[in-house]
Amino acid sequence: MAKGYWISRIDVNDAEAYKPYVAGADAAIAAYGGRFLVRGGAFEAPEGIARARNVVVEFKDYETALACFNSPEYQAAYQHRLAASDGEHLVIEEYEGNQPAAGVIDGPASGPGTAYWVMRIDVHDAEGYKPYIAADAIAVEHAKGWFLVRGGKHEAVHGPARSRNVVLAFKDYATAVAAYHSPEYQAALAFRKAAAEAEVIIIHGAE
Repeated sequence: MAKGYWISRIDVNDAEAYKPYVAGADAAIAAYGGRFLVRGGAFEAPEGIARARNVVVEFKDYETALACFNSPEYQAAYQHRLAASDGEHLVIEEYEGNQPAAGVIDGPASGPGTAYWVMRIDVHDAEGYKPYIAADAIAVEHAKGWFLVRGGKHEAVHGPARSRNVVLAFKDYATAVAAYHSPEYQAALAFRKAAAEAEVIIIHGAE
C-alpha cells in the first residue's frame, strides 16, 4: 500500500506562540504513526523562494496522513500554527512507479544523514516537459536518488499548492547538492525551466 506524506512550508512569525503547536502536533503525529523525514534543518534553495522552515512527515498510507491532519488532536494544535505562522500544508500519496535507480540501489536512503530534494512545480508546456522527465531519470540514476513523491494524488489542506510535487531521497546532503549541480541534471533542468515554474530546496533530513 502506498504511503502518505505531509509536506509543509512555514514562516514562523511568533516563536513563543508557535511552541504549543509543536507539542500538540508531535503527540498527534505519534498517535497516527507518523515519522519525520524532514523537520526544519539546514537547506539551500537553488530555485524560487523558500520558506524558513520545511517539514516532511511519512505515514503508513494516504488515508492515515489525511486522518491525522483532520483529527481533533492535530486540529487543536494546528490553530496555534495558524496564529503564529504563514505557510502551506500538502497531503500527498507515495510514488510507486518506475525508479530510475532501481538497477543500482534497492530502495530509498533513510536514517541519519539522509537528504532530500523537495520540489513544487507548475507545468505550462506538457510536451516540452517530457524531455525533462527523460533527462532527469539519467541524473537521478547516476546520483542513486529515489522518488518518494512524484506527482500523484494530493490535497492542499492549507494554502495554495502547485500542481506537481516531488520528493527525492539521497544518501547524504553532499550527494543531493552534487546531484543538482551535476552536468546530467543541469542538462535536464534546461528543459524544465523552459516548460515549467518551480521552487526547489535541498535539505538535510531529520536526525
